[in-house]
Amino acid sequence: MIVRKRRTREHIIADLSVNYIERQTLLCGYTIERVRADYGYDILLSTYDSNGEVESGEIRIQVKATDELSILKDNSTISFRVSRSDLARWLHDPFPVILVMYDAQADKAYWLYVQRYFEALSGFSLFSAPNTVSVHIPMANLVNPSAIVNFSSYRENAIRQMPKGIHSDANSKEV
Repeated sequence: MIVRKRRTREHIIADLSVNYIERQTLLCGYTIERVRADYGYDILLSTYDSNGEVESGEIRIQVKATDELSILKDNSTISFRVSRSDLARWLHDPFPVILVMYDAQADKAYWLYVQRYFEALSGFSLFSAPNTVSVHIPMANLVNPSAIVNFSSYRENAIRQMPKGIHSDANSKEV
């Protein structure tokens, strides 16, 4: 008997999770690009102004899907472990990184603004962090169109903090 490749439950809920984010994004009039080579991001979200013109920068989203959320005793917080290597990528990104936990059973998703979360942690050091770190995602942070619009304000804030423009190296000998 030949055993063929199988589409597992994990594959199905992973696709459902991205589809969920895509729908919430489209309801805002924004777009997403699915990342094919996943090195820490699944989705790049682009926003548009009231004239329909694309805005600078993007929001980067990592989506995790599960059939069983790990809910803390307070019944209002999800616990999830992230790798130190993912944190190294996310915390050094100039644009907002949003971690999304998709609950396939409830067809709901919850979000965490990664850079803000770790900035608020007193005494956290990536250099002394273990190989995995638990993050706590408030269940009040539902992914919906309002949250997606809110993500764009995080991107705008990041852009305001960037230097004014990028300039070529006038002394470079490369053509």
